[in-house]
Order: sequence, then C-alpha cells, then structure tokens
Amino acid sequence: MSNHGDLHVGPLTATADLTNASQLYRDVFGYTKPEASLNPRLLKALAANGGSMVGAWKASGELVAFGYGFVGHAGGETYFYSQAVVVADGLQGAGLGRRIKQEQRRLALADGLHRMRWAYNPVLSRNAHFNLSVLGAVGRWFVPDCYGDGESRMVVDWDLNQTHPHPTPHAWAEYGAADWGQADRRDRLAAVPVPVHRDQVTPAVNAALDESFTAILADGLVAVACDRQDHQTSVYLFAEAGR
Repeated sequence: MSNHGDLHVGPLTATADLTNASQLYRDVFGYTKPEASLNPRLLKALAANGGSMVGAWKASGELVAFGYGFVGHAGGETYFYSQAVVVADGLQGAGLGRRIKQEQRRLALADGLHRMRWAYNPVLSRNAHFNLSVLGAVGRWFVPDCYGDGESRMVVDWDLNQTHPHPTPHAWAEYGAADWGQADRRDRLAAVPVPVHRDQVTPAVNAALDESFTAILADGLVAVACDRQDHQTSVYLFAEAGR
C-alpha cells in the first residue's frame, strides 16, 4: 500500500468498498442504464478469481478512486486487462489515476504478468496523453463501435517492464480545426490532430478519425504519443511498431 498525499492506495477487497466502488462508478460516469452498471458481486468474483481491484481512500476511509481488471489471453499472449480506472470529481488531474495504474502494474508483475492492455475513447485527448505520453503505452488496435454504443475505442498495450516512457517523435507541422481527424503522413510516421475538448468533436471529425486510425494501424504503425499543440488542438503521433 502506498501514500498519495493524504490518500492511501492499495488492493480493494472488502465487500463494503466494492459496493462503494460500484456507486462511485455510476456517479463519475453518470451511468443510469442497467447495461452500463457495475455489479459489486462481479467485482467480488473478479477479485477472488484472477482479477484485481485497486482502491484509493482518504484518511477518513472514504473511497475516492478505484481501478479493476482481470487476466486476459489473446493471440498467444497472456496479459492483465484493465477495464476501468475511476477517480472522483474534484480529484481528477491530480495524478491519482497514475497511482492506480502503477498499483495495477505492481500487482500484475507480482502475478507474473508483464503486459497490460486497456481501451479508451480516442477523442479524449487528455486520456490519450496520459496513456501514451505519460505512461508509455502504445495504441496497437482500433475498434469502431467497440461496445455497441456507437463510440470507437483505441486499445493500448503497456510493457510493464519499462520504467520510463519511450522516446517519441515531435509533430512537424501545426494544425487547425479544419485538420481535425485528418492523417498527415511523413515516411513511416503519421500525425493526426484532434480537438482538445470533446464537445468540439463533430460526426464528421469522428468519421475522419475512424478512417485515419484504421488506415494507419493497418499499415503497421502504432500510436506512441498525444500532446497538446495549443488550447484547441492535440496531436496524435504514430511510428513503427516495436516490442
């Protein structure tokens, strides 16, 4: 268990905490439909059967963040799949999500797992920056309409043995709103500008992103960074795949 200011981070197993985690999940994401709920019984089963739950608590005992996932196996590889990391409103952007991910990493390595995967909505450039530029994961797969909700997901792969983010290229141009979603290719590199703010993502931008990401990844490149250019635009960078 590790400290994070006045918070402590560690494995989450108590039934009451799992119930609170389910409520926090609904509160943060605003989910009300049954198909989007998170059942505490499922969390309990995962925790007891190869999955892991990580929580963050205030000194008062209030649960304010958690992450959960399970062991996955696909394509001949075994890895930890992180389904979600949830941080309470008011604590987002303070580095707590990174602590949760690092605790997941520690537990996965203790279980003999050396890679982690998870999916995120690629129009959320802040999440993309955290996943790619901060943690050093790479975006290897793109899944349109991933969960049947009309939204696409980027699936990232994180080498848990690396201790520092990988070196990444820098964007070679500046982009405006007219460029959002359009791929700018240069040799075996590619840049894709996206809006900083989700409310600026139009159906046309979404369609362009789906087309660009699908084509770039099919060419054997992977997403290695997403950094803010200015107050309106962030830029994804893609490079040759490496392991």
